[in-house]
Amino acid sequence: MLRQDADGLATLTLHRPAKLNALTPAVFVELRDHLDAIAADASVGCVVLRGAGRSFCAGHDLDAIATGEHAPSRHFEPETVDALEDLPQPTIARLHGHCFTGGLELALACDFLIAAESAVLGDTHGQWGLAPIWGMSVRLPERVGPSTAKRLMFTSARVPAPEALAIGLVDRVVPDDGLDGAVAELAAGILANSWGTNRIDKRLLADRTERTRAEALVHERTMPYGMPDDAAERLRRGGR
Repeated sequence: MLRQDADGLATLTLHRPAKLNALTPAVFVELRDHLDAIAADASVGCVVLRGAGRSFCAGHDLDAIATGEHAPSRHFEPETVDALEDLPQPTIARLHGHCFTGGLELALACDFLIAAESAVLGDTHGQWGLAPIWGMSVRLPERVGPSTAKRLMFTSARVPAPEALAIGLVDRVVPDDGLDGAVAELAAGILANSWGTNRIDKRLLADRTERTRAEALVHERTMPYGMPDDAAERLRRGGR
């Protein structure tokens, strides 16, 4: 797992290209370390998650399952996916090649999914006789609706990127050679906004899922997270 930082953008790269970035407990330990550090890093305003080589992530490394390799604790992997979802900074999944099962569960924990035209996504738990425990049954229907989630989960269908866009599984599909540019464009727009506002917005949107509509409206107007630190300066500069 690699981390690179530049001008407020932290890029995390799954780096097992020979194995299509398949996930092992060791990968999750490295990912958690990076996520914990980024969550506390005020110099990071946006995060990109990507894969090295030909794919974003082919899923859980089945060899690791077969050999009984274990994470530090029973629920370490799903809690790490939760930590990705709970990052205070906006997150972008940059998808190319394979994005299957565990890789899709990682992507679904990000705020935005940007895919290359040649990317293929899918949940293959059923193909291997496995049950989801990293959030697929919750995050996939939140993205595509219950009926489409059932179809994808019950059939282990591979979904080409254009279809993934049509069903709402990804936010944008671009030509393969335009993927980096599309991710950079979105990240730049996020970083140009108030980082404090982005953090507050993300927390309020997450809070909404735990409240009725009426409760969420009251919650928002109480300003539970205050105002961004840069409000006065941005107002003075005309929003820039």
